[in-house]
Amino acid sequence: MIVRIRPRDSMPFGPLAEALGRPVSDHEQLTEYTVVARWPGLDHCTPDDEQKTWTSAEWADHLDDPSRWHAFAVSPQDDRRTIWHADIRLHPADRVLTGPEWSEIAHRLARIAGIQRPGDDQGCRWIAVQAQPGRLDLLANLIRADGTWTTQHHRLPALLAVECRRIEAELGLRAPRGGGPDPGQSARFAQRATAPVNRPSPGALDATAQLGGLLRQLTDENTGPLATVRGLVEHTAHRLGRLPHAYGPAAGHQLELIARRLHGIQQDLDATAAALPTAAGPTPFPVRSATRPVIAPAAPAPANGRR
Repeated sequence: MIVRIRPRDSMPFGPLAEALGRPVSDHEQLTEYTVVARWPGLDHCTPDDEQKTWTSAEWADHLDDPSRWHAFAVSPQDDRRTIWHADIRLHPADRVLTGPEWSEIAHRLARIAGIQRPGDDQGCRWIAVQAQPGRLDLLANLIRADGTWTTQHHRLPALLAVECRRIEAELGLRAPRGGGPDPGQSARFAQRATAPVNRPSPGALDATAQLGGLLRQLTDENTGPLATVRGLVEHTAHRLGRLPHAYGPAAGHQLELIARRLHGIQQDLDATAAALPTAAGPTPFPVRSATRPVIAPAAPAPANGRR
Protein backbone atom coordinates (compact mmCIF):
# COMPACT_ATOMS: atom_id res chain seq x y z
CA MET A 1 0.00 0.00 0.00
CA ILE A 2 1.26 3.43 -0.93
CA VAL A 3 -0.32 6.60 0.46
CA ARG A 4 0.04 9.84 -1.46
CA ILE A 5 -1.07 13.11 0.16
CA ARG A 6 -2.23 15.58 -2.47
CA PRO A 7 -1.89 19.38 -2.20
CA ARG A 8 -4.87 20.85 -0.37
CA ASP A 9 -7.66 22.34 -2.49
CA SER A 10 -10.16 25.13 -1.89
CA MET A 11 -13.09 23.13 -3.36
CA PRO A 12 -14.00 19.42 -3.14
CA PHE A 13 -15.29 18.99 -6.70
CA GLY A 14 -11.88 18.47 -8.35
CA PRO A 15 -10.55 16.00 -5.75
CA LEU A 16 -13.83 14.04 -5.77
CA ALA A 17 -13.79 13.84 -9.57
CA GLU A 18 -10.21 12.56 -9.41
CA ALA A 19 -11.23 9.95 -6.84
CA LEU A 20 -14.14 8.80 -8.99
CA GLY A 21 -12.17 8.87 -12.22
CA ARG A 22 -15.00 10.82 -13.86
CA PRO A 23 -16.69 14.23 -13.49
CA VAL A 24 -18.92 15.00 -10.51
CA SER A 25 -22.55 14.56 -11.52
CA ASP A 26 -25.99 15.75 -10.39
CA HIS A 27 -27.52 12.47 -11.54
CA GLU A 28 -25.12 9.64 -10.67
CA GLN A 29 -25.83 8.30 -7.19
CA LEU A 30 -22.98 6.91 -5.10
CA THR A 31 -23.97 3.85 -3.09
CA GLU A 32 -22.32 2.35 -0.01
CA TYR A 33 -20.19 0.28 -2.40
CA THR A 34 -18.50 3.49 -3.56
CA VAL A 35 -18.60 5.67 -0.43
CA VAL A 36 -17.26 2.90 1.82
CA ALA A 37 -16.76 5.06 4.94
CA ARG A 38 -17.67 8.53 6.20
CA TRP A 39 -17.60 10.76 9.25
CA PRO A 40 -19.94 9.51 12.03
CA GLY A 41 -21.68 12.86 12.51
CA LEU A 42 -23.60 12.43 9.27
CA ASP A 43 -26.18 10.25 11.03
CA HIS A 44 -26.95 13.08 13.47
CA CYS A 45 -27.46 15.78 10.84
CA THR A 46 -29.47 13.68 8.38
CA PRO A 47 -33.18 13.03 9.09
CA ASP A 48 -34.17 9.38 9.33
CA ASP A 49 -36.56 9.66 6.39
CA GLU A 50 -34.06 11.41 4.10
CA GLN A 51 -32.58 9.49 1.19
CA LYS A 52 -29.16 8.20 2.28
CA THR A 53 -27.90 7.58 -1.28
CA TRP A 54 -26.60 10.90 -2.60
CA THR A 55 -25.29 11.99 -5.96
CA SER A 56 -21.61 12.82 -6.29
CA ALA A 57 -22.53 16.52 -6.52
CA GLU A 58 -24.44 16.27 -3.23
CA TRP A 59 -21.46 14.62 -1.55
CA ALA A 60 -19.23 17.44 -2.82
CA ASP A 61 -21.66 20.05 -1.47
CA HIS A 62 -21.73 18.20 1.84
CA LEU A 63 -17.94 18.40 2.10
CA ASP A 64 -17.97 22.05 1.09
CA ASP A 65 -20.59 23.19 3.65
CA PRO A 66 -18.12 23.98 6.50
CA SER A 67 -16.16 26.28 4.18
CA ARG A 68 -19.30 28.31 3.50
CA TRP A 69 -20.48 28.33 7.10
CA HIS A 70 -17.11 29.41 8.56
CA ALA A 71 -15.91 32.01 6.11
CA PHE A 72 -13.13 33.31 8.40
CA ALA A 73 -11.52 29.99 9.33
CA VAL A 74 -7.98 29.76 7.96
CA SER A 75 -5.14 27.26 8.14
CA PRO A 76 -1.95 27.77 10.19
CA GLN A 77 -0.43 29.01 6.92
CA ASP A 78 -3.24 31.62 6.67
CA ASP A 79 -4.89 30.11 3.60
CA ARG A 80 -8.36 28.80 2.76
CA ARG A 81 -7.40 25.53 1.09
CA THR A 82 -9.76 23.48 3.23
CA ILE A 83 -10.00 20.18 1.32
CA TRP A 84 -7.50 17.49 2.31
CA HIS A 85 -7.08 14.58 -0.12
CA ALA A 86 -5.02 11.40 0.05
CA ASP A 87 -5.15 8.36 -2.20
CA ILE A 88 -4.12 4.85 -1.17
CA ARG A 89 -3.06 2.36 -3.83
CA LEU A 90 -2.57 -1.38 -3.49
CA HIS A 91 0.14 -3.40 -5.17
CA PRO A 92 -1.02 -4.66 -8.60
CA ALA A 93 -0.59 -8.26 -7.39
CA ASP A 94 -2.75 -7.78 -4.27
CA ARG A 95 -6.07 -9.58 -4.01
CA VAL A 96 -9.41 -7.81 -4.40
CA LEU A 97 -10.55 -6.42 -1.05
CA THR A 98 -14.11 -6.58 0.24
CA GLY A 99 -16.20 -3.54 1.12
CA PRO A 100 -15.78 -4.04 4.91
CA GLU A 101 -12.00 -4.34 4.44
CA TRP A 102 -11.88 -1.05 2.51
CA SER A 103 -14.03 0.55 5.23
CA GLU A 104 -11.68 -0.71 7.97
CA ILE A 105 -8.65 0.68 6.10
CA ALA A 106 -10.42 4.03 5.65
CA HIS A 107 -11.31 4.41 9.33
CA ARG A 108 -7.84 3.44 10.52
CA LEU A 109 -6.06 5.86 8.19
CA ALA A 110 -8.60 8.60 8.99
CA ARG A 111 -7.72 8.27 12.68
CA ILE A 112 -4.01 8.48 11.91
CA ALA A 113 -4.59 11.52 9.66
CA GLY A 114 -6.42 13.32 12.48
CA ILE A 115 -9.66 13.72 10.52
CA GLN A 116 -11.49 11.24 12.79
CA ARG A 117 -10.97 11.19 16.53
CA PRO A 118 -12.88 8.79 18.81
CA GLY A 119 -15.44 10.59 20.94
CA ASP A 120 -15.04 13.91 19.09
CA ASP A 121 -18.54 15.13 18.17
CA GLN A 122 -17.16 18.34 16.62
CA GLY A 123 -14.87 16.65 14.11
CA CYS A 124 -14.47 17.47 10.45
CA ARG A 125 -16.46 16.00 7.58
CA TRP A 126 -14.76 13.25 5.58
CA ILE A 127 -15.60 10.42 3.19
CA ALA A 128 -13.73 7.47 1.74
CA VAL A 129 -14.31 6.69 -1.96
CA GLN A 130 -13.49 3.33 -3.53
CA ALA A 131 -14.36 3.82 -7.19
CA GLN A 132 -11.24 2.59 -9.00
CA PRO A 133 -9.58 -0.86 -8.82
CA GLY A 134 -7.03 -1.17 -6.04
CA ARG A 135 -7.46 2.43 -4.95
CA LEU A 136 -9.05 4.25 -2.01
CA ASP A 137 -9.40 8.04 -1.69
CA LEU A 138 -9.88 9.95 1.56
CA LEU A 139 -11.36 13.46 1.28
CA ALA A 140 -11.97 15.78 4.21
CA ASN A 141 -12.80 19.39 4.95
CA LEU A 142 -10.29 20.44 7.62
CA ILE A 143 -12.71 22.97 9.15
CA ARG A 144 -14.32 21.32 12.16
CA ALA A 145 -17.96 21.69 13.18
CA ASP A 146 -16.95 24.26 15.81
CA GLY A 147 -15.21 26.43 13.19
CA THR A 148 -11.65 25.57 14.20
CA TRP A 149 -9.02 24.11 11.89
CA THR A 150 -8.06 20.43 12.18
CA THR A 151 -4.40 20.08 13.12
CA GLN A 152 -2.37 17.29 11.55
CA HIS A 153 0.97 15.90 12.65
CA HIS A 154 3.97 17.28 10.78
CA ARG A 155 5.21 13.70 10.29
CA LEU A 156 1.90 12.47 8.92
CA PRO A 157 3.40 10.62 5.90
CA ALA A 158 5.57 8.56 8.25
CA LEU A 159 2.62 7.80 10.54
CA LEU A 160 0.47 6.70 7.61
CA ALA A 161 3.28 4.49 6.32
CA VAL A 162 3.58 2.76 9.71
CA GLU A 163 -0.15 2.08 9.80
CA CYS A 164 -0.08 0.78 6.22
CA ARG A 165 2.59 -1.75 7.18
CA ARG A 166 0.31 -3.01 9.97
CA ILE A 167 -2.69 -3.24 7.65
CA GLU A 168 -0.64 -5.12 5.05
CA ALA A 169 0.47 -7.65 7.65
CA GLU A 170 -3.07 -8.18 8.94
CA LEU A 171 -4.74 -8.45 5.52
CA GLY A 172 -1.99 -10.32 3.72
CA LEU A 173 -1.13 -7.48 1.33
CA ARG A 174 2.20 -6.69 -0.31
CA ALA A 175 4.41 -3.98 1.16
CA PRO A 176 6.24 -1.59 -1.19
CA ARG A 177 10.01 -1.70 -1.44
CA GLY A 178 11.57 0.38 1.30
CA GLY A 179 8.36 0.34 3.35
CA GLY A 180 8.51 4.02 4.28
CA PRO A 181 6.92 7.19 2.95
CA ASP A 182 8.29 9.05 -0.03
CA PRO A 183 11.10 11.28 1.35
CA GLY A 184 10.14 14.19 -0.89
CA GLN A 185 6.51 14.01 0.19
CA SER A 186 7.50 13.90 3.86
CA ALA A 187 9.68 16.98 3.48
CA ARG A 188 6.98 18.90 1.63
CA PHE A 189 4.30 18.00 4.15
CA ALA A 190 6.51 18.89 7.12
CA GLN A 191 7.27 22.25 5.53
CA ARG A 192 3.55 22.96 5.08
CA ALA A 193 2.42 21.65 8.45
CA THR A 194 5.10 23.11 10.72
CA ALA A 195 4.83 26.78 11.65
CA PRO A 196 8.07 28.77 11.38
CA VAL A 197 7.83 29.97 14.97
CA ASN A 198 8.05 28.41 18.44
CA ARG A 199 10.70 25.87 17.49
CA PRO A 200 11.25 23.37 20.34
CA SER A 201 14.42 23.76 22.33
CA PRO A 202 17.01 20.95 22.49
CA GLY A 203 15.86 20.20 26.04
CA ALA A 204 12.26 19.85 24.92
CA LEU A 205 13.30 17.55 22.08
CA ASP A 206 15.23 15.36 24.53
CA ALA A 207 12.25 15.14 26.88
CA THR A 208 9.98 14.28 23.96
CA ALA A 209 12.36 11.51 22.89
CA GLN A 210 12.33 10.09 26.42
CA LEU A 211 8.53 10.10 26.51
CA GLY A 212 8.53 8.34 23.13
CA GLY A 213 10.73 5.66 24.65
CA LEU A 214 8.25 5.23 27.48
CA LEU A 215 5.40 4.78 25.00
CA ARG A 216 7.39 2.18 23.08
CA GLN A 217 7.91 0.21 26.30
CA LEU A 218 4.21 0.38 27.10
CA THR A 219 3.21 -0.91 23.66
CA ASP A 220 5.85 -3.61 23.26
CA GLU A 221 4.06 -6.76 22.11
CA ASN A 222 6.33 -9.11 24.05
CA THR A 223 6.98 -7.34 27.38
CA GLY A 224 4.63 -4.35 27.47
CA PRO A 225 1.86 -4.17 30.09
CA LEU A 226 -0.82 -3.41 27.49
CA ALA A 227 -0.10 -6.66 25.67
CA THR A 228 -0.24 -8.51 28.99
CA VAL A 229 -3.64 -7.07 29.89
CA ARG A 230 -4.95 -7.85 26.41
CA GLY A 231 -3.71 -11.41 26.71
CA LEU A 232 -5.53 -11.88 30.02
CA VAL A 233 -8.75 -10.48 28.55
CA GLU A 234 -8.48 -12.79 25.52
CA HIS A 235 -7.83 -15.80 27.78
CA THR A 236 -10.84 -14.97 29.94
CA ALA A 237 -13.01 -14.57 26.85
CA HIS A 238 -11.91 -18.01 25.64
CA ARG A 239 -12.80 -19.63 28.98
CA LEU A 240 -16.18 -17.92 29.15
CA GLY A 241 -16.96 -19.06 25.63
CA ARG A 242 -16.60 -22.69 26.74
CA LEU A 243 -19.12 -22.43 29.57
CA PRO A 244 -22.42 -24.22 28.97
CA HIS A 245 -24.48 -21.40 30.46
CA ALA A 246 -26.16 -18.91 28.14
CA TYR A 247 -24.37 -15.93 29.66
CA GLY A 248 -20.92 -17.41 29.08
CA PRO A 249 -20.61 -16.97 25.30
CA ALA A 250 -22.26 -13.53 25.45
CA ALA A 251 -19.81 -12.30 28.08
CA GLY A 252 -16.94 -13.89 26.16
CA HIS A 253 -17.96 -11.99 23.02
CA GLN A 254 -17.99 -8.71 24.94
CA LEU A 255 -14.49 -9.41 26.22
CA GLU A 256 -13.31 -10.17 22.67
CA LEU A 257 -14.54 -6.72 21.61
CA ILE A 258 -12.73 -5.17 24.59
CA ALA A 259 -9.53 -6.99 23.58
CA ARG A 260 -9.85 -5.56 20.07
CA ARG A 261 -10.24 -2.05 21.46
CA LEU A 262 -7.17 -2.57 23.65
CA HIS A 263 -5.26 -3.66 20.55
CA GLY A 264 -6.42 -0.52 18.74
CA ILE A 265 -5.23 1.64 21.66
CA GLN A 266 -1.91 -0.18 21.61
CA GLN A 267 -1.52 0.49 17.88
CA ASP A 268 -2.45 4.17 18.25
CA LEU A 269 0.11 4.64 21.03
CA ASP A 270 2.73 2.81 18.98
CA ALA A 271 2.05 5.06 15.99
CA THR A 272 2.35 8.12 18.22
CA ALA A 273 5.67 6.85 19.58
CA ALA A 274 6.93 6.25 16.04
CA ALA A 275 6.33 9.91 15.21
CA LEU A 276 8.39 11.16 18.17
CA PRO A 277 12.15 11.71 17.95
CA THR A 278 14.47 9.08 19.39
CA ALA A 279 17.51 9.64 21.55
CA ALA A 280 20.13 7.47 23.17
CA GLY A 281 19.98 6.89 26.88
CA PRO A 282 17.57 5.33 29.38
CA THR A 283 13.96 6.39 29.73
CA PRO A 284 13.44 8.56 32.85
CA PHE A 285 10.31 6.58 33.72
CA PRO A 286 11.38 2.94 33.94
CA VAL A 287 8.63 0.47 33.12
CA ARG A 288 8.71 -2.91 34.78
CA SER A 289 9.06 -5.71 32.28
CA ALA A 290 5.68 -7.38 32.14
CA THR A 291 5.62 -10.90 30.76
CA ARG A 292 2.39 -12.70 30.24
CA PRO A 293 1.73 -15.11 33.12
CA VAL A 294 1.33 -18.79 32.45
CA ILE A 295 -2.31 -19.63 33.14
CA ALA A 296 -3.49 -23.17 33.64
CA PRO A 297 -6.06 -24.29 31.08
CA ALA A 298 -9.66 -24.42 32.16
CA ALA A 299 -10.83 -27.72 33.58
CA PRO A 300 -13.33 -29.53 31.33
CA ALA A 301 -16.96 -29.19 32.38
CA PRO A 302 -18.61 -32.27 34.00
CA ALA A 303 -20.92 -34.32 31.84
CA ASN A 304 -24.05 -32.99 33.59
CA GLY A 305 -23.15 -29.40 32.66
CA ARG A 306 -22.42 -28.28 36.28
CA ARG A 307 -19.11 -26.87 37.35
